[in-house]
Amino acid sequence: MIEELLPESVVAVEAHGDDGSGHTALYTGEEALIARAVPKRRREFTAVRACARRAMAKLGVPPQAVLTGERGAPRWPEGLTGSMTHCEDYCAAALVRVTDLASLGIDAEPHLELPEGVLGAVALPAELERLSRLASAGPAVHWDRLLFSAKESVYKAWFPLTGRWLDFSGADIDIRPDPGVPVAEARSGRLRAELLVPGPLVGGVRVGAFEGRWTVQGGHLATSFTVPHP
Repeated sequence: MIEELLPESVVAVEAHGDDGSGHTALYTGEEALIARAVPKRRREFTAVRACARRAMAKLGVPPQAVLTGERGAPRWPEGLTGSMTHCEDYCAAALVRVTDLASLGIDAEPHLELPEGVLGAVALPAELERLSRLASAGPAVHWDRLLFSAKESVYKAWFPLTGRWLDFSGADIDIRPDPGVPVAEARSGRLRAELLVPGPLVGGVRVGAFEGRWTVQGGHLATSFTVPHP
């Protein structure tokens, strides 16, 4: 699912259910990160890191521990950047060489309506208006959850470039179906995040927007944003 949203230079590995966690050991330093975690959190943590190590191997990098840095962001091997996501019965990791992309962010969510009160906390007025139109034309997709996922992906692409927090109100996200596909039939499409705060400098160029993709498959949805070099 995730790999369909990303350029060919990105290696994506995913797992469903407990695949990748039941017979996988944590690496040095990882155990301390989840010492007090409940079993569900431990399974997800282990499974997504197994995905990350498989992605490293596909890129020719020796599999190693994925520890965390500031604000819990994953610390990748030198020369790589990437993103991880996990939710109920699904996890994925996507890695790329820093020479191919400046940054990327991925997120997966259950394809369910957001809990009451969440949308109002994360969506801008303009986003709410667009969501209303999308929901009217294509009620089979939970557009509110899709927006939430996109906000998460934007942040994951933003933070490695800036080292700064990005509030939900810091990006205005436009969700569109693939060209030529009616909203009522859409199960994938494009994302554009207009940054409402000064964007990161990438190769000396100020970036004002991120471009991304979305998809809905079965019981899950996924979003991604990639930041190319200028």
